[in-house]
Order: sequence, then C-alpha cells, then structure tokens
Amino acid sequence: MEITQETLDSLKYDASGLIPAVVVDDETGDVLMVAYMNKDSLADTVKTGKTHFWSRSRQQYWMKGESSGNTQEVQSIYIDCDVDTLVVKVTPAGAACHNGYRSCFYRKLNDAGEFEVVDTPLFDPDEVYGKK
Repeated sequence: MEITQETLDSLKYDASGLIPAVVVDDETGDVLMVAYMNKDSLADTVKTGKTHFWSRSRQQYWMKGESSGNTQEVQSIYIDCDVDTLVVKVTPAGAACHNGYRSCFYRKLNDAGEFEVVDTPLFDPDEVYGKK
C-alpha cells in the first residue's frame, strides 16, 4: 500500500495537524478504538502496515502495540466525504484498549442510566505496562 504526499496534504487536519482515525476490526466490524493521526503517523501506517498514531495526552508519536505487543495489521483505509476522518480496518493481534479490553468501547449504558462493563479484559494492564 502507498500514499502520495499530495494525498497526505489533501486531507483536512485540525488546527493541531491531526485527523481522527476510527479503528475497526476487519473481520467483525467492531469499533476497537478512536485515535488521532498526523501526516507522519498516517504515512508510517501505510508504509509499515501497522497502525501508528499521535497521542494528544502524551504529546508523542506511537505505534500501537509497541509496549503491549498488541499490534494492528492494516487491511484497508477509508476517508469520509468531508475528508476529515479516517476508518482504518485492521486485523488485531490482541487487545486494542490500554485497559486490557479487546475494544476501548467495553462499557454500555444500562437501563439504570449508568455505564457498566460488558466485556472481559484480555490482559492486566499493570502487568503489561508495569504500573504497580
């Protein structure tokens, strides 16, 4: 897969130079995570076939799975009609969520009006990221 500089430049990035990327499991269609890419991370995603992002909270470039081993193999990339949001279809190698869940969307609004956990974690983030 390739992406030209002209294509990279034609996308509508926000004031910080970022574009949202909705990461979807290619097989199931489940939304795994939403993250942000800049031109460099999008170019590296295309070049390597693994997802790369820009962390707004940490203000740093990162490759998904660099710490956990839970990488994402890119199958295809789509752009929306406004040219300001990406959908990246991937084959995940493990959990997408840094909290250990398959998807970052593991809490559902219940009938009591509260969000409840509706999934089981695949790993303990304290063990993987050494936060103990």
